[in-house]
Amino acid sequence: MTKASDFLLRPYQPADRDAVIALWKDCGLLVWYNDPDQDIARWIETPTSEIFLGLLNGVVVASVCVGYDGHRGRLNYVASSPEHRGKGFASAMVSAAEEWLRQRGAPKVELLIRETNTGVKKFYRRIGYHMNPCHIMQRWLVEGMRTPPGEAVRADGKLENVITYLEMTERPLLKMPTVAGDRKIALMRAKTPPVAFYRYLYNTVGQPWLWWERRVMDDDSLQEIIHDPLVEIYVLYVDGSPAGYAELDRRTAMEIELAYFGLMPDFIGQRLGPYLLSSAVDIAWSHGPRRVHLQTNTLDHPKALSVYQRCGFKPYNQEKKVFDDPRLTGQFPA
Repeated sequence: MTKASDFLLRPYQPADRDAVIALWKDCGLLVWYNDPDQDIARWIETPTSEIFLGLLNGVVVASVCVGYDGHRGRLNYVASSPEHRGKGFASAMVSAAEEWLRQRGAPKVELLIRETNTGVKKFYRRIGYHMNPCHIMQRWLVEGMRTPPGEAVRADGKLENVITYLEMTERPLLKMPTVAGDRKIALMRAKTPPVAFYRYLYNTVGQPWLWWERRVMDDDSLQEIIHDPLVEIYVLYVDGSPAGYAELDRRTAMEIELAYFGLMPDFIGQRLGPYLLSSAVDIAWSHGPRRVHLQTNTLDHPKALSVYQRCGFKPYNQEKKVFDDPRLTGQFPA
């Protein structure tokens, strides 16, 4: 059990650099257009900002960057190590930042949350934050950083997407990840699921990442695939509600593709992904294939590639594809 005396909160020191960046990476806070070293330099060199760290027995397990522009306070890089979630460390970092702002006369504090990060939204609501009905508008001022890779709508209405192909050629030694809390977790195979139920899974899980290929399939074509005895669909349930699914395609001899894998938006950030992935990989190898493979791309969750690699998948090819933006062709709700 963690004692309060084991957790120390203090300002950032130069020697903390590697540990802090590793924490941000582990929490999925690093994005392609931000240089963490430049961010750290700005936060520690500006007199109106500060970086606070939370240490557990001397190890950096939490962070917050706080700044005040004279009008409002801002929080950035609020992080809590995944293995220590639920211990109150993130709340402690936010409280420290808020106190720092109060001492400087800041009347309010704000932060930005990605729309798909539902778990973080729940955390901030729980500690007293509320939604501010504002539109965020931006414009890149640095040449070459106008749009994120994989998200850029070109003048011709198409998207550019980089696909990474990964495989594993031997069964990994998996340690099944634990799921925090006392929730009831069940993984069940959906044999010959109704097309409507499958579409619910596919559309809900895939909408944030622009899964579109099966949206445009007619019901007969889709049913032919998902009712094939060599296509296995496993649905993850949490306290009785579907939380995500994994689809194994065994139609190629001695090969198994993890064709689809993902969580419902409301269940992202609860450490269910590694559990579902490890379970799917274990089931795939129980069939004795030569290899198990999958693909991910720059439209997927920012942590997708690293999660697959930690599970044992290794990249073997990469390619760029250009396709019609499904948001402009009526395949997604406005």
